Amino acid sequence: MYDIAIIGGGPAGLTAAIYARRASKKCVVLEATACGGQILNTNKITNYPALASVSGPELAQNMEQQVADLGAEIEFDKVTAISHIDGGFEVIGEDEKYSARSVIIATGTTPRKLGLEREDELIGRGISYCATCDGAFYKDKAVAVYGGGYSAVYSALYLADIASKVYFIHHHDKLRAAGDAVDSLRNNTKIQMLLGEEIGKLLGGNRLTGVEFADGRKVDIDGLFVSIGREPKCDFCSELATDGEGFIVADEDCETSVPGIFVAGDIRTKALRQIVTATADGAAAAEAAIKYLR
Repeated sequence: MYDIAIIGGGPAGLTAAIYARRASKKCVVLEATACGGQILNTNKITNYPALASVSGPELAQNMEQQVADLGAEIEFDKVTAISHIDGGFEVIGEDEKYSARSVIIATGTTPRKLGLEREDELIGRGISYCATCDGAFYKDKAVAVYGGGYSAVYSALYLADIASKVYFIHHHDKLRAAGDAVDSLRNNTKIQMLLGEEIGKLLGGNRLTGVEFADGRKVDIDGLFVSIGREPKCDFCSELATDGEGFIVADEDCETSVPGIFVAGDIRTKALRQIVTATADGAAAAEAAIKYLR
């Protein structure tokens, strides 16, 4: 039996494994595809402390190697359920079952996409789902934000301090967001509202150069920030308390509603979802699990 089973091999899960192994706990990291999570799709990271510039795959590889060097086991298996057993939990994967005294869930989220042709191809080449992550690459350039909620509004305001021009595109005439943030959006001279518009096509070759609306009109932009929500990846977590959007409820202590199960990274309820906050969660969740095991 493992001391800690960590579900998810992104920055949060790998950091949790580092802290668990430094405390001499026997742990396993269960990852469905490849270690690194969403950072594998990031060509250049410039906001991670001590690393002025690093590619997502390079950072992921370094984290994975550190975990392996510390003696944590890494298994590539998709978790489908968690059940209670004597002395802990049974984590059920598609290939194997893993028994552990405690569990850390760090499965992250998936950004909702527009579903347009070439969208996946242009990720990192003009398409982004995180203004805080990638906004700095568009200094003094024209960008667009697509969405109508608070996340889209805040993304547009954030980008207005960086870009030369921000188009705010939403397919309805009215925004879901309201209040002071929307007033700031409408009053910002660098932001142009394009409401009641639906993007029909992404333009450009190797990089995005613009978008075409359903009526054929075109707008030239260097970057498109899609902000229509994120989907938590925790369909096996039905026992845990979640918020209205499906994120696992936990504060900075990373403790869930079930004793012995902890959560780290983008999957938990939080305001800021970044690599650095994911690693912080991983450390906090591991420390909480270690305290629980005592």
